[in-house]
Amino acid sequence: MARDGGRPERSGECPHAATAPAAPEAPADGCAECLLSGGSWRRLRWCATCGHVGCCDSSRGRHAYAHHEQTGHPLVLSLAKDEDWAWCFVDEVFLVRATPAADTAREPGH
Repeated sequence: MARDGGRPERSGECPHAATAPAAPEAPADGCAECLLSGGSWRRLRWCATCGHVGCCDSSRGRHAYAHHEQTGHPLVLSLAKDEDWAWCFVDEVFLVRATPAADTAREPGH
């Protein structure tokens, strides 16, 4: 994972990013707490420390953040199929999956 540069007032350092695993394809049927209470969620977040699945901050329960507050686990990865990022609650850094640098080789004289 690499930081996206979204918070210039922060140092951008996140020691948790180096150990971030890829989120599993289908770790759960939904937000653990919402499933227990009969609630609903918008998007799911996966705790990179213990695998807990909670709902995002746009969901009524905000269970991914609540899990961080209870445990101190720093990093969540989005489980949405159209998203490939993580958020570090501790360092307040948005992280995107690092991709190989584009081939910038140019022909001589150009």
